Amino acid sequence: MGISGMEGMSNDQINFELQRGAKIVRYYYCVSVLVLTYRGARIYFVKDGENRFLRGLPFTLLSLVAGWWGIPWGPIRTVQSLVVNCGGGKDITAEVLNGMAARSAAAGAITR
Repeated sequence: MGISGMEGMSNDQINFELQRGAKIVRYYYCVSVLVLTYRGARIYFVKDGENRFLRGLPFTLLSLVAGWWGIPWGPIRTVQSLVVNCGGGKDITAEVLNGMAARSAAAGAITR
């Protein structure tokens, strides 16, 4: 799963935006059919000044329309998704950057 919003950006551009306050944010959505409930997520690179709530609005609306119908997990997962998305999504910037640093360090150790 990639990070939407970073397409065509160089590492320098990404670092510049992160220093300005950009965030890497996870938005959740929930889709249910009878007794089956699926909770998925999408990750976005949100630049400083962009509205994080509006970025997650499509996932919130999808959950409101399609998430409630699975019993028992549909309503539970839908509410969880709505709470996170209405709060601007889950900021995972530190997790992603730490993972990238660890991967870079591991790649450096392998080439030595």
